[in-house]
Amino acid sequence: MSLIILDRDGVINHDSDDFIKSPAEWEPIEGSLESIARLNHAGYRVVVITNQSGIARGLLDIDTLSRIHRKMHRMLAQVGGKLEAILYCPHGPDDNCTCRKPLDGAFAELANRLRIKLDKVCAIGDSLRDIQAAQTAGATPILVKTGKGEKTLAEGIPEGVAVFDDLSAVVTALLESKD
Repeated sequence: MSLIILDRDGVINHDSDDFIKSPAEWEPIEGSLESIARLNHAGYRVVVITNQSGIARGLLDIDTLSRIHRKMHRMLAQVGGKLEAILYCPHGPDDNCTCRKPLDGAFAELANRLRIKLDKVCAIGDSLRDIQAAQTAGATPILVKTGKGEKTLAEGIPEGVAVFDDLSAVVTALLESKD
């Protein structure tokens, strides 16, 4: 089984410093949905692990987050793609949970659910906390320059982390290396 883990905001959809608080605010990055479909068609299972502290901050509720995710699923289906699962952390930065990246609790939960090790799994994100969570979980982190990626890169990332312009570029490289 080939598995890929994606962050949501800044990787699949345009990010916002004001948080994505409604389905109307959720807009895919050009080519991202098609990239997920390409992964699916190449035999990859795609899972999203995302921090959603807007819930803890009172900016949206679980029902609204579900509506946002239904929109994402619907738009993905229109291009022939699908997500196996979406794991999200609803907590704020001060809630001392283990599921909030940079901690790897959500990654550990996924590994436990699937009864696998994450050592051959790529985890694609746009922030240092995405990289840190992936590394702690034993996955291979990849940084994209979309979302907060350019800023993350400018602030410095651990040595050896691959960097790509966007999800589409990562997928092209992964699929070419698989041939």
